[in-house]
Amino acid sequence: MREYTLIALVTAAVTYLLTPLVRAFALRIGAAPEIRDRDVHTVRTPRLGGLAMYAGMLAGLFVATKVAHVGATLADPRVGEGQAVIALAAAGGVIVLVGFFDDWLGMDAFVKLGGQIAAAGLLVFFKLTLLWIPLPNGETVSLDSTLTAIITILVVVVTINAVNFVDGLDGLAAGIVCISAMATFVWTIVLTYNLEQSRISVSASVTAVLIGMCLGFLPHNFHPAKIFMGDTGAMLIGLVLATSVVTVTGTIDYNAAAVDGDPVNRFPVILPILLPLAVMVLPLADLVMAVIRRTSYGRSPFAPDRGHLHHRLLEIGHSHRRTVLIMYAWTLLFAAAVVGLSVVAVPLIVFPAVVLFALVVLVMMALPRWRSGRGGGRGGGAHAAGRRPGPDPTAPEDPPVSGAAVSRASAPAG
Repeated sequence: MREYTLIALVTAAVTYLLTPLVRAFALRIGAAPEIRDRDVHTVRTPRLGGLAMYAGMLAGLFVATKVAHVGATLADPRVGEGQAVIALAAAGGVIVLVGFFDDWLGMDAFVKLGGQIAAAGLLVFFKLTLLWIPLPNGETVSLDSTLTAIITILVVVVTINAVNFVDGLDGLAAGIVCISAMATFVWTIVLTYNLEQSRISVSASVTAVLIGMCLGFLPHNFHPAKIFMGDTGAMLIGLVLATSVVTVTGTIDYNAAAVDGDPVNRFPVILPILLPLAVMVLPLADLVMAVIRRTSYGRSPFAPDRGHLHHRLLEIGHSHRRTVLIMYAWTLLFAAAVVGLSVVAVPLIVFPAVVLFALVVLVMMALPRWRSGRGGGRGGGAHAAGRRPGPDPTAPEDPPVSGAAVSRASAPAG
């Protein structure tokens, strides 16, 4: 554990120390959005925080290669043919380059999608891919080279965009991804120890770097933010999170993962696929609802609007900071529950039941009309606060500013 702590601390320190320099650079080149009437922040806040996060990631990966046990594991030919560090650095470089130009000059959504696919394609090129898909009945589906490439790229691109979609409040994306990385880290450590009596794995090493990236950036990004991570950072941490999950299938012994040979508990085996869905269910749910909402009004699924979950939480009277903390707490509790279920013998049906229950609670919590109808509860709901019952989901907004303060001038600052 000391090795992982060192990796995370170095990553966090480099990210934290470089962020002010990146902020000055972003202001100099004009990579800062103009203040709008509906913004909460009152000074121009630069983007491009992802540049500092990428530098922190490179520093963390370098240190990881120099630590004896972790370095040997990262060179394991079973994962990316021993080139996991090179693969992540190269794919991260592509995604940061795309994000940089998008944050600075703006970029068409389909061009940005092409960059995401290219970054995921680099992971595939370096053999950092999903090798098989586990099934609840105890079988596995081996993937040929074509399916391996397609499914890996799909997992990476979906995770990147899920993080990007949830990045709408100061510190929200960095906090949620940090919690997700911690959940993945704990589960990987437990599983690796149970199977091999070792706590060293590629996935745990990558998540340690990701935790450091997020923790190093959060002090600058929590409300009121001094800098936004931008698409540069949001897409990068989404890529690293996806990579941490993809690397698991290269080292896990599927047959040994059953609990005492009992197929009842298949969580440890199927969690490489389910864990990102579990800990990222909040941004993924927001992503799915946004696409449905926009297309139902005849708009492009990429067209931004004001119907995100964080918009709704602000609309019903929560402050900026309270909204972020509510989403932190929800993600933490749900991730902890799923990881806990992975190490006890429970029927597989428990997992979808927990997911469904959590989604119902979250959606009901974010419905302004439901909350306002309770009549004079704490905060008074939308009507008591003098605001309309809920955000108009068809009302357009400017392209989302990653990590930015939510665009609601009427929402109280935390």
